[in-house]
Amino acid sequence: MLQLDAFTAALGVCDETLEAHARRVSGYAGAVARRLGWEERELAGLQLGAALHDVGKLGIRSEVLSKPGALDPAERAEIETHPVEGAWLISSVRSFAGALPYVLFHHERWDGEGYPTRRSGRAIPIEGRVLAVADAFDAMTSPRPYREALSADAAAAEVERCSGTQFDPEVAEAFLDALACGELEGVTPGPGVTASAVA
Repeated sequence: MLQLDAFTAALGVCDETLEAHARRVSGYAGAVARRLGWEERELAGLQLGAALHDVGKLGIRSEVLSKPGALDPAERAEIETHPVEGAWLISSVRSFAGALPYVLFHHERWDGEGYPTRRSGRAIPIEGRVLAVADAFDAMTSPRPYREALSADAAAAEVERCSGTQFDPEVAEAFLDALACGELEGVTPGPGVTASAVA
């Protein structure tokens, strides 16, 4: 799919870590979705959504994306535009329609404190709720300019702690069960996580 290749190539130029991040998020979210009983058609949509979920970061200044310290309020507001920007970027590509809920809703929170729409609970599409856990786990277990990566155990404890506030409890439980049962073994871990840590 030429449009997808173009977007992923552009993301790689924007931030060389985003393509690998998208692959890992796809693997983590796929394990959760299979536990939730998703069908193959839904899993294919998830793969597309995971590949494109951060496409809105193409519009974020590189100095904000790679800033080594805490973001100031204006920079935080800029970062928080990426779900809407991403949805706008892909909205004109008919074959990307299934990716829209992943792109737009992956930073919403179960308690309504997320962005960009501040939806809560089941008002957040399931696609966004599944991707939120996978995206957060990979973010926690990958090094950032402003912090070291967490271990898989520490990140899993954070997922458990945030179940019912940041994350849909059912989705968080499915993720933690998949992790405990070794269903994430095939996911190439981030640079801060050893393969055995996610096994």
